[in-house]
Amino acid sequence: MLLVKQHVERDLSGYVTLRPQEDEDMWHAYNLIQHGDELRASAVRRVTTESSTGSTTSHRVHLKLTIVVEKVLYSALAAGGESGSAASDSSSTAGASTRGAPSPEQLTTAATTGTGGGSHSATLHVSGKVSSENPHVKKGAFHTLDLEIGRDFTIIKQPGEWDSIARDRVAEVTEPGRGAEVGAIVCGEGIANICVVTNHTTIIRQRIDVAVPRKRKGGGTALGADKVCESRSLWRNNFKDGVCNSQAHNRFNQQVYAAVVRHFDFDTIKVLILASPGFTKESVYAYIMEEAVRQGNKTLLQAKSKFLLLHSPSHHVHSLAQILSSPEISSQLKDTKFAQEGLMLEKFFKMLDENPLRAWYGEDHVFKAADRGAIGKLLISDEIFRSPIPARRKRFVRLVESVKAYGGEVLIFSSMHESGQQLNQLTGIAALLTYPLDVEDVLEEERVEAEEAERKQEEEEGDEQVER
Repeated sequence: MLLVKQHVERDLSGYVTLRPQEDEDMWHAYNLIQHGDELRASAVRRVTTESSTGSTTSHRVHLKLTIVVEKVLYSALAAGGESGSAASDSSSTAGASTRGAPSPEQLTTAATTGTGGGSHSATLHVSGKVSSENPHVKKGAFHTLDLEIGRDFTIIKQPGEWDSIARDRVAEVTEPGRGAEVGAIVCGEGIANICVVTNHTTIIRQRIDVAVPRKRKGGGTALGADKVCESRSLWRNNFKDGVCNSQAHNRFNQQVYAAVVRHFDFDTIKVLILASPGFTKESVYAYIMEEAVRQGNKTLLQAKSKFLLLHSPSHHVHSLAQILSSPEISSQLKDTKFAQEGLMLEKFFKMLDENPLRAWYGEDHVFKAADRGAIGKLLISDEIFRSPIPARRKRFVRLVESVKAYGGEVLIFSSMHESGQQLNQLTGIAALLTYPLDVEDVLEEERVEAEEAERKQEEEEGDEQVER
């Protein structure tokens, strides 16, 4: 994300102009834009004019509009693909975050099959009423601004709204050199998910699904695949390690190779994970290297050391959470945010099992621990900060600042990663305490304190009546 212009007053009002440069930036914009903010961006509006003779003509006008945000819709779509998905924010629903916590697959899947896929682009659709006068659009008219990669937009917030969470996110996303560091291919027989893992999102760049015949018990091959190897030449070309590979296997490997070349920039990624439940990863890796030699792809051959073959419990994308927390990969990616999230959540669950008095979760309990300065590490989902209720958001901002003031560590989990999804299922907030605390003891203390306060108030009221 490029920071074009920024001006924030001491009362935490002001504006920030940003230019998204990649899909992940649209996710950050989705987290920055809140209900009640003003948003200024370019728009295209169809304008109808009437001549003196009474005839009407319509034409499209490019203009800048400013709206007061009422609804936000985030979507990641594949250009020319068959499907896309979206997440929305409706300000009409009270409670916690109304945008929900869609899974990484729901939000960032640009699903394609076969060799399709093409380019991908995430968009943000923000609706609201026009707040500034314009020659072509009346003030108060309802309009939807479509934010896209490469187009500037300005977020204007009221006093107190540019809080520490919002400012920290702007600083983080505009940091030079930030980008995708990990590529991942989670595959099985004829199935592959081509993923890019960044600090905040897991984006499925392409899905490959090829019908591959499976071997029957007794040595035969299902779906007539044994006919593929009838001739001696086909047998020699397709028989490896005693397994007859059909033309479908070759087609699958070709599509995976094409996806690797298309979607991964080996100048920026640290590692490319190739994971599968069985031996698919070995055969795919062997094909990729052989094809790179055949085509003379020097970039791919030089990146050979970046490939890491790992076991995966399944070919589904949600297996990435377990893969990324494995010792083989965590040691290489220990400095990345998503790796820290996975390790921290694993540490929390371990503490919850071994010493539950030092592992608290749930909004009420975590706030009670914070009041006693007992939080050593706070785990909180970014979904919580997307609440359309300003008072609720500010309450959690104060919690984060309080934990930091006591010397605690705060880790904001991305709900676009599997670890963030797991935390959301655990109420979205948890804490590792610096010392054991029993919930029952805390509740008893609060009950005694409340009774004492009530008794003192009754005594003061009694003294006032005596004086009268």
